[in-house]
Amino acid sequence: MTLSSARSFLYVPAVKPELFDKAVRGAADAVIIDLEDAVPLPYKERARHDVAQWLDITEPTATEVWVRVTPEFLEEDLDAVGMVGITGIMVAKCSVDSLTHADRILFERGLPDVELIGLVETAHALRALPEMTRCNRIRTFGIGEVDLLADLRITRSEDTATVIDGIRTSIVIDCAAAGIAAPIAPTSTDFRDLAGFETTTARFVEMGFRARTALHPSQVPIINAALTPTDEDVNAARRLLELYDAAHGGPTVDDSGRFVDEAVVRGAREVLARA
Repeated sequence: MTLSSARSFLYVPAVKPELFDKAVRGAADAVIIDLEDAVPLPYKERARHDVAQWLDITEPTATEVWVRVTPEFLEEDLDAVGMVGITGIMVAKCSVDSLTHADRILFERGLPDVELIGLVETAHALRALPEMTRCNRIRTFGIGEVDLLADLRITRSEDTATVIDGIRTSIVIDCAAAGIAAPIAPTSTDFRDLAGFETTTARFVEMGFRARTALHPSQVPIINAALTPTDEDVNAARRLLELYDAAHGGPTVDDSGRFVDEAVVRGAREVLARA
């Protein structure tokens, strides 16, 4: 199963080029330059120009750089950006057609290493997810939850929380079944409620997400902390592997007398890989 090293994805509006350098030198593992919702239609051309210019002159850093595009302007966005120096393209309102189209453009430009992340924002995408996981270049999927719930006619409330969790879990399952990286959890638009953001981020980790998007830099350290195993977690995982190796790969028990087999050890390996 593929494991992505990026825990935090910080959105940066393409209409604010003055923030680009600061973003890639900040705490986020990945930055998403947003050419979609963050850019009103009259400003599209200027935003594309600014992004392309910045990508052309910026020095590489350890931070991943993604550009979010919309299917309606896929060719225009990719033509303008040029895609020099980027990690990948995030396709908003993704579909099999839009992901295939993006892959074809990247292939024609001789860019074999540029990846794709699909943003699930429609009922159609939710249904097509098993097929989309087989598209070329796909690292994983994120959830545009506001758009998705609107398309599903679901109102966010305490009564629908279980339904929404079921939708999130279905995406986790499809990514795991396809052997691609775990999905990216949806962000919170209430960026001032950091305590609530910490609670929901921890819960997303428990649900199987291994990254989350942020709308504000203050959310990034919370994501990174939640997705980084503690020293206690790492030591416990290493001890499990020691016991398992000592048993030559057969069933054994841990120091508390609990049964340990390959399924338990698989979780320990994933903790160490994330660490």
